[in-house]
Amino acid sequence: MSASSLPPKCTQVLVIGGGPAGSYAASALAREGIDVTVFEASKFPRYHVGESLIPSIRHYLRFIGAEEKLANYGFIRKPGSAIKFNQYKREGYTDFVALGHANNAWNVVRSEFDHLLMNHSRSCGAKVYEQTKVESIDFSSTDPNRPISVTWTHVRPPAPPSPPASPIVSRFPWPPFSASQPNASESITGTTSFTHVIDATGRAGILSNEYLKNRHYNASLKNIAVWGYWRNVGTYGEGTTRQGAPWFEALTNESGWAWFIPLHNGTTSIGIVMNKKIYDAQTKSPTSPSFPSSAAPNPTNSTMIARYISNLSLAPGLLKLITESGRMDEGSVKSASDFSYSAPSYAGNGYRIVGDAGAFIDPFFSSGVHLALTSALSAAATICASIRRHCSESTAADWHTRRVSTSYTRFQVVVLSAYKQIRSQSDDILSDIDEDNYDRAFAFLRPVIQGASDMGARLSETELQKSLDFCVNLFNPTSLEQQERLSQCRSFGKELLDVAGPVVDPIIFENTLHVEQNRSGSDGSSDSDSEKVFETKMILNKINARRVVHSEYAIHNLESEPIGGYVVRLERGKLGLMRTSYTS
Repeated sequence: MSASSLPPKCTQVLVIGGGPAGSYAASALAREGIDVTVFEASKFPRYHVGESLIPSIRHYLRFIGAEEKLANYGFIRKPGSAIKFNQYKREGYTDFVALGHANNAWNVVRSEFDHLLMNHSRSCGAKVYEQTKVESIDFSSTDPNRPISVTWTHVRPPAPPSPPASPIVSRFPWPPFSASQPNASESITGTTSFTHVIDATGRAGILSNEYLKNRHYNASLKNIAVWGYWRNVGTYGEGTTRQGAPWFEALTNESGWAWFIPLHNGTTSIGIVMNKKIYDAQTKSPTSPSFPSSAAPNPTNSTMIARYISNLSLAPGLLKLITESGRMDEGSVKSASDFSYSAPSYAGNGYRIVGDAGAFIDPFFSSGVHLALTSALSAAATICASIRRHCSESTAADWHTRRVSTSYTRFQVVVLSAYKQIRSQSDDILSDIDEDNYDRAFAFLRPVIQGASDMGARLSETELQKSLDFCVNLFNPTSLEQQERLSQCRSFGKELLDVAGPVVDPIIFENTLHVEQNRSGSDGSSDSDSEKVFETKMILNKINARRVVHSEYAIHNLESEPIGGYVVRLERGKLGLMRTSYTS
């Protein structure tokens, strides 16, 4: 088959954006025999922040045949996450490998990780065109809400094209695109039509921002992130089973938090996330942290770098990890703001919105790539369902919106729970919760938090606050070692210690603790007995809180959680939606 660097005139599914969401959706569709084309405005590899992944990544990549590529690449293994809040004497630790040695995640250099996924989509059969920027989207004259084509600007790669060229002849039964070959230095324009389009354009969000205009920024998470890359720093958990885990720490002024993520290229990503108003109110002559001035070059004309270096002093645990030998890479400091947002809809007739193009939460819980892949698989499954007539296009589009909203809401509440600890209690952090989405995302949690009372169909503010308090337990300072010791106690059945089990009413914990005290002949009056009871309760509550988001960690929740009477058929060659007897 002869090859061309020119984008096709027609394709079945067009993916705009080649980041993790776009590349994943393209891989999933191509493996189903769908004719799929990817337009990426940049030339990969290109820089992107967001280096910390969570274990769900393994399950999603396994479905498209890419897990082994990631596991063998050489990224730093992430066995869990260490999180320190002001009110605790030591950090809490979430152990990913508690569920199995192969349940780890990774800390990745995103330029390399994203390039790996893009090249995997090529190997699956997707046609990928880099340096191809979508300038505008055209809509149907008979249905003004349905996109039907795009106009693009394309810069041809050097001849011969590398990595692999895309074929001139499309498998999709439309006329192939034939045109004279321009010089490599030329920028050309053209149009491409499609039956479906997936918007994976990241924060730019061409559909949400420029056409639908439905993006909503979360006022309670109006933050700014500033970060840089360091060398010769220390390592959290060095020489232990925790080595490789990122460190997260609440700032001492309750304005936000900091991250410390070791990477395989010899650098460590160190960042500060802070309330935007507090950040903007800082003086131009901030104090310096307790490390040598030579460690962090600070150009006199850079207020951003000066504030970044100063704000590191608000994370004393992080400063200890930097150590006296740590040195920041000059020119590596970057920033981003207004990065927490969502929308009421992520799909419509002929289009799906995925990843950061639709929604993004504060990066505290490292959920960005997870939500990108969840929404990408949902988009691929619902497009297949529409093409294969498993259901109507409107049903498929609605399913995608509700699936993305459900996953987003689960992580949103977890992040807001963390902010309940980070910030003062007077801050309003409930203003951005969509009650309809919350009802669906936490249907299994509601009976636990509301007890015997009947609160009606819609959630009350009291229920929302109780749910946030429930999730706060995710971050308490207990460890796997403490959990293992508790598992040796005969009074606690395996079902109470299984993070994969259903959420347990906390009253059951109270009753179990009471029985254990009576069995040991202790009334809990001594300091040591009281500490033991307190520690046990913390362990049980942390396991219980982890169950809230555990279902999100496995790709199979798409098969097991019905939405509108449908679940995903997660089988290669038959990807789509199928009916279930239960309707949500």
